[in-house]
Amino acid sequence: MRKLETLTTSELLTWIQQAKIPASQGQVAERIPSLAVANSSWFAVQICYPSGESIGAGDTACVFPFMSAIKPFSLLYLLEDLGVEKVFRWVGVEPSLDAFNSIEQLVADGGYPRNPMINSGAITIADKLPGNNASDRTQKFCQWLNQIAGCQLKLDEVTLASVRSAGSQTNRDITHYLAEAGYVNNPVIALDTYEQICCLSGTVTDLAYLGKILAFASELVSSKHRQIVNALMLTCGLYEASFQYAVQIGLPMKSGISGTLLAIVPGEGAIACYSPPLDPVGNPVGAIAFVEALSQHLQLSIFAG
Repeated sequence: MRKLETLTTSELLTWIQQAKIPASQGQVAERIPSLAVANSSWFAVQICYPSGESIGAGDTACVFPFMSAIKPFSLLYLLEDLGVEKVFRWVGVEPSLDAFNSIEQLVADGGYPRNPMINSGAITIADKLPGNNASDRTQKFCQWLNQIAGCQLKLDEVTLASVRSAGSQTNRDITHYLAEAGYVNNPVIALDTYEQICCLSGTVTDLAYLGKILAFASELVSSKHRQIVNALMLTCGLYEASFQYAVQIGLPMKSGISGTLLAIVPGEGAIACYSPPLDPVGNPVGAIAFVEALSQHLQLSIFAG
């Protein structure tokens, strides 16, 4: 069986060119003005290996906000801080067949967020992060990630201003309902924290370095917590399409509406992609096509023999 480490830069470039074909059918996110101006032809890939070495191709100098691709790491951070029992009193582990920002599902579930990978769950997690206010929480979280992953994430102030100017009424409604149901203590700080951590930005190399935390055993992070986060990425990381891609690709993955995609090959590598065009669900079309081709070609599925 071919392994991830056997890839060459020329092979990566070939896979990227092939993935750009389906990417051309997607649409760049328009709701947030700073994301709407992204070049739809941008495509970057970085893969990190257990040795610490990495390989990349495409527009790897692009800096972009990670958006929802940060959610696995806010969950991991809180698990490390408070433990499994506490965290899952506030948020569930059940997949959702509704959109990532569905208020209807939250109401139907009595205000209990289905999982930490959709907005209701991630806002609940943001409410519990350590720190006095949203900026303090974001700074502490960012420092923790940079320290344990060796990446250089920064808060993208331009994107944050754009997110605030766009103003998501749906997220405000979700946060209000979470507070009414008793799962969020301070709705203003919770939503502000959520918006700020989603605007942490970097390159695909930074994203791949983050992925190493989940791909490889480390003394810095509990193996149990890693397993939990990877499992939730597999079942919930691509929203209502998660089931489909668990079958087609078979890897823990998390997307973000900036065009971010992180795929974990446990014990073997972290694959970070950036390609702005999205499908109707909110997943990056080209990045998923790239990872799917790679997974099938190299038999990367965690369910492979």
